[in-house]
Amino acid sequence: MTLRTLGGNTFAQMVKAGASHLTNNAKMIDALNVFPVPDGDTGTNMNLSMTSGATEVKNTNTDNVSEVTQAFAKGLLMGARGNSGVILSQLFRGFAKGVEGKKTLTTEDLAAGFDMGVKTAYKAVIKPVEGTILTVAKDSAHRAQKLAESPNKDIIEFMEGVLAEAKASLKRTPDLLPVLKEVGVVDSGGQGLVTIYEGFLSSLKGEELPETADNSIEMSDMVNAEHHKLAQDFMNTEDIEFGYCTEFMVKMEEDKLVSNPFSEENFRNELNEYGDSLLVVSDDEIIKVHIHAEHPGEVLNLGQRFGSFISIKVDNMREQHTSIVGDQKKQEKKPKDKSEYGIVSVAMGEGLKELLESLGATVVIQGGQTMNPSTQDITDAIGEANAKNIIILPNNKNIVMAAEQAADLASENVAVVPTKTIPQGMSALLAFHPEVNLEENKENMVEASKQVKTGQVTYAVRDTQIDGMSIENGHFMGLADGKIKATNKDKLETTKQLLTEMLTEEDEIITILQGEDATDEELSSLTNFIEENYQEIELETHKGNQPIYSFIFSIE
Repeated sequence: MTLRTLGGNTFAQMVKAGASHLTNNAKMIDALNVFPVPDGDTGTNMNLSMTSGATEVKNTNTDNVSEVTQAFAKGLLMGARGNSGVILSQLFRGFAKGVEGKKTLTTEDLAAGFDMGVKTAYKAVIKPVEGTILTVAKDSAHRAQKLAESPNKDIIEFMEGVLAEAKASLKRTPDLLPVLKEVGVVDSGGQGLVTIYEGFLSSLKGEELPETADNSIEMSDMVNAEHHKLAQDFMNTEDIEFGYCTEFMVKMEEDKLVSNPFSEENFRNELNEYGDSLLVVSDDEIIKVHIHAEHPGEVLNLGQRFGSFISIKVDNMREQHTSIVGDQKKQEKKPKDKSEYGIVSVAMGEGLKELLESLGATVVIQGGQTMNPSTQDITDAIGEANAKNIIILPNNKNIVMAAEQAADLASENVAVVPTKTIPQGMSALLAFHPEVNLEENKENMVEASKQVKTGQVTYAVRDTQIDGMSIENGHFMGLADGKIKATNKDKLETTKQLLTEMLTEEDEIITILQGEDATDEELSSLTNFIEENYQEIELETHKGNQPIYSFIFSIE
C-alpha cells in the first residue's frame, strides 16, 4: 500500500497509537533514569503529557490535519509534566506551527513539521544538552528532510526512515553524554520519543501493538465529581475531618510485589485507617484509589509500595467547600482585588507546605519528586494567587520548564526563580521584598538561592555504578546538591556520612527537614551528632512530612 497524503483522521490514529505504545513502555523508560533515586519519572511524565494530548485529539472531530495537530499541541502543552513532557510539548507545538493551514500532509509537509518542532524545542531549553531527546528529535528531523527530497513520496516509507534514524540516534546518546555511558543506558527522553514514533508507524502500517493496560475504568468512574457537595451542603468547613481528596492510579510492578504482595481487601483495610470516602478498584495490573485523607503523602507512600504512579490528584476540600458552598454574604461580595505580589511555590508534604507559607508563599502546589505538577496546575495556581505580579518557585529541576511554560501563558506579570530544591526555595523566599519591583526581586531571589547548600537522604531503587560508587538496591543514599556522596544500608550512617562530607568551618546554620519515614528517635540521634561534632553551627529542625526524602538539609 502506498500512502501519498495524510489526513486529520489518520494523524489522530497515529497519536492514539503513539500514546498507547508509550503507556505500555512507561515503566521501561522510567528504568532508564541515570540516578537510582525513587523518582523514575521520565516515562511517567511523557506518558501523562502524551495522554493529555491524545485526549484533546479524541475530542476533536475533524479530518483537517492542521486542526488535529493544533489540538494535539494544546493538549500536550496543558498536560506537560517535567522537563521531558515540556520538551515533548514543544516538539509538537512547533510541528503544529510547521503544518499550519494544511488540510492534508505530504512527506515535505511532515519534514517541515519535524524541523519546526526541533527549532521550537531548542529555543525552549536555556542550555540544550546533546545526547538527550533533543538530539534524537534533531537527527530524525534532518533525516526527514533528506527523505522528503526523494522522488518516492510514500509516507509509510518516509516514517520508516525517520524511525530508523531516531533509533540510531538513540543508540549514539551514550557517546554524547558521558554519564549515560557510565551507567550503561541510553537517554530516557530519547527512548520515549522513539516509542512514540514506533506507535506512529504501526498505525500507518495497520499493525497491532501490544494492548494497553486496561485503563477503561477512569478515576471519574470510581466517584462522581459531585459527590463532595452531598455532604458539604450540610456542614461547616471546619467540620471536615479529612481535608484532602486524594486520587491516584498505580501500575503494579512484579519486583515490588515480591516484597509487598497486593491484596485489595488488605490494602483497603489499611487505607481505611487514614481517612474516609474510600474506594479501591484493581485488576491484574492497575490499582485505583480514592480517599479523603488528612495526610495524602502517607497514603501515596502506601500505594507506591506496589508499583509506579500513573496519575495523582490531590484537592484541598476545605478550600473547595468554601468555594462551592461558602457564606452567602461572602458570595455577594465583589471579587477580591488583586494584591501587588503573589508567590507560587511547589512542595510535597504538609509540613513543608506550612513552612513555605510561613515564609511568605501565597499558594503551595502539592508536588515534587515523582509528582511533577503540569503546566495547567501551575497556571491554575497563578490564578489562585490573585496578584498583579507573580513569582514562581518550582523547587525541583524537573518542574522549572513547566513553570516557565505557565509563565508564558499567563496574562499577569510572572517571573520564574528556577529553584531546584526546597532549601533553595526557602532561601529565595527570605530574600523577597514587597517594596521592590518584580525584576529586582527575581534577581535578589535567584542570588539568594545560590547561597544555600542542599543535602538529601533517600533510598536506591536499583543496583548501579555511578560517580565511582557502587550502590545497592534498597540502600540509602546521601546527595549533596544532586551528587551522590554517601551510601549505606543504614539510614543514620548514610546521613552522618553525608553531613561529614558537606559541613565545613564556614557553615553557620543547618536546617533539618524531617521526612515522613524519619522517626523522632532518628532525628534526636542526628541532632546529637551535629551538636557534638559541629558545636559552632546553629541548628533548626522542622517536620516537613515529605515523602521520598528521609531528611532534607539546608546549609548556609
